[in-house]
Amino acid sequence: MSFFEFIIQDWAVNKGNVKGRIILLLFRIANFCSTRKIYYYIGLPYLIFYRILVEWFFSVEIPWNTKIGKNLSLFHGQALVMTNQVIIGENCTLRHCTTIGNKQKVGGLFTASPILGNHVDVGSNVCIIGPVTIQDYVKIGSGAVVVKNADAHSTLVGNPAIERKKDFIYD
Repeated sequence: MSFFEFIIQDWAVNKGNVKGRIILLLFRIANFCSTRKIYYYIGLPYLIFYRILVEWFFSVEIPWNTKIGKNLSLFHGQALVMTNQVIIGENCTLRHCTTIGNKQKVGGLFTASPILGNHVDVGSNVCIIGPVTIQDYVKIGSGAVVVKNADAHSTLVGNPAIERKKDFIYD
């Protein structure tokens, strides 16, 4: 998929969400610059601009080298934090006050970061911490703390997050 296709699809998914559109546009440009030879000439100054604008002014920490699939939807684009080792699949939704990252082990070493599959819907105030794999079509309820893997087509709620049965879901 080309650089412009990512931007067009992100733009369409975040219709009516100007802040989400701007953050993702700036992220896609920064991601493009960080993986090309233009890094030292145009890319480095842009990456500094990206970090100041997105992290300091928008309060969203999406490192420029994070792997994010197409059609990411950002609701409220605020207080979103993730590490650069996080992998996010296609057609995912992230809401405000969400942390996706690794945890520090005894001795100062860090664990691996979470991997989110395709079509993952993350509620607000969610923490996904450690070497966790969230499979496809998972819904994570607001306030959940996810520290274990999640099977496909499941719903996670609570602290620590527990998997709810299909018949419990009210759609």
